[in-house]
Amino acid sequence: MSAATHFGQEIRSKFKHATDSAHLLAASRSSDPRSFRRDKQNPEGWSWGILSGSLFGLLCLLSHPALAQDRYTALREKMVQEYIADEGVQNPRVLEQMRQVPRHEFVRTDLKNFAYYDHALDIGYKQTISPPFIVAYMTEILDPQPTDKVLEIGTGSGYQAAVLSGLVQDVYTIEIVQPLGRQAASLLRRLGYKNVHCKIGDGYQGWPEKAPFDKIIVTCSPEDIPQPLVQQLKEGGRMIIPLGERYQQVFYLLEKKNGELQRTRLLPTLFVPMTGTMEGLRDKQPDPLHPQFVNGSFESDENSDGLADGWHYQRRSRLVPDASDGKQSICFENQEPGRSAHMLQAMAIDGSKVPQLQISWSMKSANIKEGQVPSEAPGIFIYFFNEQRIPIEKVSIGPWLNDSSNWDHREHLIFIPPAAREAIVQAGLNGATGQLWLDDFQFKIP
Repeated sequence: MSAATHFGQEIRSKFKHATDSAHLLAASRSSDPRSFRRDKQNPEGWSWGILSGSLFGLLCLLSHPALAQDRYTALREKMVQEYIADEGVQNPRVLEQMRQVPRHEFVRTDLKNFAYYDHALDIGYKQTISPPFIVAYMTEILDPQPTDKVLEIGTGSGYQAAVLSGLVQDVYTIEIVQPLGRQAASLLRRLGYKNVHCKIGDGYQGWPEKAPFDKIIVTCSPEDIPQPLVQQLKEGGRMIIPLGERYQQVFYLLEKKNGELQRTRLLPTLFVPMTGTMEGLRDKQPDPLHPQFVNGSFESDENSDGLADGWHYQRRSRLVPDASDGKQSICFENQEPGRSAHMLQAMAIDGSKVPQLQISWSMKSANIKEGQVPSEAPGIFIYFFNEQRIPIEKVSIGPWLNDSSNWDHREHLIFIPPAAREAIVQAGLNGATGQLWLDDFQFKIP
């Protein structure tokens, strides 16, 4: 073991409590660890100012290139094993590429210490870098081959393009946000990704001059499939795309056979919306005055994959024929302290016009124990975001540490911050161990 490796392990052990607490707050698709604050309903919550002050000396020590490089290499390996391979991604080429690409180079400087956790991070302009699992999952579904020419819609930070770079012949990537696209292009050049070709433009229109493409990957969400992309997909080609309404999306694998698209429904997900031409074509708009859960009774599983429709990023969950109301509920089961076991659902809400919400649900539990830190406990977390998609407040409901063998109906009154325009609800074991059954989630305006 090198001195740098030993030093890095000591530093990582000191970071553990802070980063695990931060991970819980950053689990949502659009969260930003800069917003950490003490929560009145969660007095053990971290204050970002306290956290940053306590870590300042450690961050300075990590500025040494050899130590930082060693640390990032180890963190990438840990990321791939715990958040990607253990969650089902198996393609060895994809896993190796995820080990090689330096994700910390594609996040903001102040967020580098969160680069190798499985959450999205803010990159500005209402955009995020996708969680590592999502990047690996989409890449595996795409089935990249060394001779492929791939089109990416939504360059963002450039991380997805960098991952594809080592797996295919050429990557053509389009970003509609001009300063973000220029920044990504500059970074990709500096890091030596010579087969990645960047363009500023409306991704809805694709890149007809470079068509046809063997594969197309869409990293923003349209309501329907853009026809220019269908036309630019080669016969026999594959496209992965998150389709749906603003806060209700599903991954689809599209395969072009005999000129027709064959659709395979995959996982529920949540991406930033496709803008440009697509914005004017949307038929369904969110209703921020009447927020409601979708599939709060967990009765819907359209593709029979054992995952509840309407809820994304489900971990350690399954639908079971045991319910407080209806035929089935969702059950979370986890035996490893600290491991994610939760689900997420997002919605629009206008806090200036909806000052309060009553949330109700049913639950029961068995063998519940806290995770590695007190914040890893069964409960509900509601994250509120402003118009710029920056987190502004968190509501904590729980922890639920006492076992209950019978269904228990519960209610909680939530006060909505006036600046809130979006919310993400997280529910589950949240790093605790044991079994937790949840059912019949509802919102009601008092």
